[in-house]
Amino acid sequence: MNPLSIILVQSAIGSVFVIILLLLVAAVIGFFTAWLYSKSIYTPVVKSLEDEKVELNKQIHGLKDNAVNLNSKIDKLNDKVSKLEKEIAKKKK
Repeated sequence: MNPLSIILVQSAIGSVFVIILLLLVAAVIGFFTAWLYSKSIYTPVVKSLEDEKVELNKQIHGLKDNAVNLNSKIDKLNDKVSKLEKEIAKKKK
């Protein structure tokens, strides 16, 4: 082989290796930059959404308790209505 062709082959392989290495370094830098950006922008948003979720869950539990109390009141009122209907039926007889 000619020494010139050996140098060309080595330089082409070396160039490909350097290009791939530089692309990998650029990808790592891009990934790290995107991670820092998303951390700084979206972390407060996610935290506020999680706090809001906790508050909404508390409200849901409160509303469920209110529904149970109202249903028990409805049952009591229905019992009173049935008793009053029975009394009215007795008075009509």
